[in-house]
Amino acid sequence: YAKGASALRQLVAWLGEKDFLAGINVHFERHRFGNATLADFIDSLASATERDVPAWADAWLRTTGVDKLTPRLTTTDGQRVLTIEQEGSRPHRVTAGLYDHDLTEEGRLTLRERVGLDVPQTAPQPLGKRPALLLLNDGDLTYAKVRFDPESFETLRTSLSGLPDPLTRAVVWNALRDAVRDGELPPTAYLETARAHLPLETDLALVEGVLAFAGTHVADRYLTPEERPAALATLRSLCRDLLRRTEDGDNPGLRLVAVRHFIDVAAQPDTIAAWLADGTVPGGPELDPELRWRILGRLAVLGATDEAAIAAELERDPSANGQEGAARCRAALPDPEAKRRAWEAMFATDDLSNYLFKATAQGFWQPEQADLVQEYVPRYYDDAVAVSARRGPAIATAAGAWAFPHHAVDPENLALGKACLRDADPVPALRRRLGDELDDLARALRVRGE
Repeated sequence: YAKGASALRQLVAWLGEKDFLAGINVHFERHRFGNATLADFIDSLASATERDVPAWADAWLRTTGVDKLTPRLTTTDGQRVLTIEQEGSRPHRVTAGLYDHDLTEEGRLTLRERVGLDVPQTAPQPLGKRPALLLLNDGDLTYAKVRFDPESFETLRTSLSGLPDPLTRAVVWNALRDAVRDGELPPTAYLETARAHLPLETDLALVEGVLAFAGTHVADRYLTPEERPAALATLRSLCRDLLRRTEDGDNPGLRLVAVRHFIDVAAQPDTIAAWLADGTVPGGPELDPELRWRILGRLAVLGATDEAAIAAELERDPSANGQEGAARCRAALPDPEAKRRAWEAMFATDDLSNYLFKATAQGFWQPEQADLVQEYVPRYYDDAVAVSARRGPAIATAAGAWAFPHHAVDPENLALGKACLRDADPVPALRRRLGDELDDLARALRVRGE
């Protein structure tokens, strides 16, 4: 859905708003009170422009993959020019944002101009004075991965939070994320950038997105087990800064995001256990059931709670959400018997509802408990195939998405998964999810250089 919306936005930019609206009006006039096909839509747009709309549709709607755009700044005949290297074949209409350092406020960037460009280019684009930051796809007009020239990347390391527009900052963060996923930017560089600039971020969605990627992907998968503790310490420090910044109560949404992620990366139980005992985070918020279960789940991972505490919390919150929270906590306990019971509940019986299956799976695999659950990694594939065949697509999807051993970033796990797809004939819902998870696993191995 995101790609579809982005493709439509790019179509408007590529045609130009005037021609796009003219084509839309033609389409509505031709097909009012009736139905129309994609071919009809393309033909209506083509009637309002000299651009080759059918070729655009073939490239964008019938071609897989994501293009990558990389800026190259060179000097030709004494003039600085921009050339965009493209990996892929789609036509793009993009905006290159040229930003300079603000002379009145250190760390702030100001927009000099935005230059509209067609990719592929017919000729290099003159730029004039070299900008401190050149940002391709400023305004997020197209669906493509973008990269930075070395000077622009150095500017971002010191001044990313100084970009004035949240959409521009979102384009930058997405580009940094893509570079990490493609193995072109070290995960530690992403964490360093987040540590420097996220405490100053004001956009809630950006903070949530960066913290989620930094925790779930960077710390848990892209870094080695030896590197993970330092990464979690960085994220805890970052969350503390966000908590300090929101003590005045002006941004409760941002504070809640910081609280949730601080809980998720806690390495010692003392602070979050005190929050649970007091029923509140100092300075707010008070703990609702979701936060209480979140804390108890992290305490379970750390071995700082037990079945009695989980049962007491379930008595306090016997709702459906409470049942899921208890299942998640019980599966997360660092105890061989707890792991055995959780595994049998998921795969040896058909007693768990879809929701309780998901919650149990979420609690089972924990990076801190890799040695404890190692024996279950090879068992996963046969058991997931069997339970999916018995219980149908919903459980198959949950087994592929949530019960997959994400933490086991090693060639053996990847080989087991490929053998499962090749030989075990998983049902379609599980096959699709396993394909996605194994692609992410292979990507994590490449990021690690393994």
